[in-house]
Order: sequence, then structure tokens, then C-alpha cells
Amino acid sequence: MERKAPRRTRERILELSLHLFNTYGEPNVNTTIIAEEMRISPGNLYYHFKNKDDIVNSIFQQFEREIDQLLTVPADRRPDVEDAWLFLHVLFELIWKYRFFYRDLNNLLINNRMLELRFKELLAQKVKMAHWLCEGLAAQDLLRASPAEHDALATNMVVVATYWLSYEYVRNPRRFHEPEVVGSALARGCYQVMSLTAPYLVGDARALFEKLAAKYVEG
Repeated sequence: MERKAPRRTRERILELSLHLFNTYGEPNVNTTIIAEEMRISPGNLYYHFKNKDDIVNSIFQQFEREIDQLLTVPADRRPDVEDAWLFLHVLFELIWKYRFFYRDLNNLLINNRMLELRFKELLAQKVKMAHWLCEGLAAQDLLRASPAEHDALATNMVVVATYWLSYEYVRNPRRFHEPEVVGSALARGCYQVMSLTAPYLVGDARALFEKLAAKYVEG
């Protein structure tokens, strides 16, 4: 069997930093802690990254590459209710993977100009995708809403998705590291966001929503 090439120090620093930021919060982790956990000298760390913001920005670039694929609006077809469920599941998995950005968002935006600008763009992309989902259903007469309701619905979906994990953390902070608790929180997030569309869904789309939502309501 071929042996995998060892990961470069830079990649290991980013992987460890993401873990530390997610576990302890970005404001509570500095470059000294990262270097100690990596068992490298601060000088070695600074060879790869000039400061903590440089590490945070590099992690955000990873996040952007992953989420950009999800937020690319398909031009060749219209969405259905199952597309919306799948999109939300993948979105929440990514939010969980990079959760410190959402949990420490206000602090990060105050102190990091690059993140302030890029996260604003990210929210706009999310709203655009939510519009695509809603307008695609409307074009098939599966969702009935006025243009103003479409705008409000798309925005509300993004607001709930953005802050859902913070809400769940407040509800159960001492157990939020447990896989079962996290899994339930992510599933409820998908349901809560999708349920915003429920009053506007009609026909087969409403029936499919109720079928897919049943297990979340029961859980």
C-alpha cells in the first residue's frame, strides 16, 4: 500500500487551530497556545503565519471554498422540496465544522476587517440561494407568496440558519460536545428553517414537507 505523504506544518497548524477555536472560542486561543499544542516554537509558527488573524483568515478561506460549492445557484434546473432539505443539511454540517465563526461572530467582525467584508458577502450568497429555492418552487406553483413575502422568507431563512447553533448552545451548553446532542440540534435547525416555508407550500410540496418533517417533529 502507498503511504500517505505527511501533512505539511502549515496544514497541521490550520487543522489544530480550527479545533481549538471550535472547542474554546477564538478569543480564548492565542498563538502561544497554538504553538504549545503543536509542540513547535513560536518562531516556527510565525514562519507560516504572521499572527492569529492570518490563521483565522486562512481558515475562513477554506470555509469559503467549501461553502461556495454549496451556494452556487444551478442554472439548469428548478429546485424541489427535497433539494431544500439536502441544502440545509449540508449547510448546517458546514456551519458546525466551522462553528467558531458563527459563535464568535460579533467579536471577529469587530476586530477583523477582512472577515467583516467577506462574511457580509457570504450572507448575500445565502440569501440568493434561499431566493432560488423559494422562487423555483413558486415557478412550479408549489409555493405561493408575494414578492415581498419571498424577500422576507429568504432573509428569515438565512437569519435562523446563521444563529441557530448559538440558540441551541444556550439551551444546552454543558452537553453541546456530545454527538447525539449536536446531531439533534442540527436536525432541528434544518426543520426550523424549512418550516418557515410551510405556510406558503401547496399541493405535492406541502405533502412532501409534512412527510419529511414528521421525523423531526417526533424527535
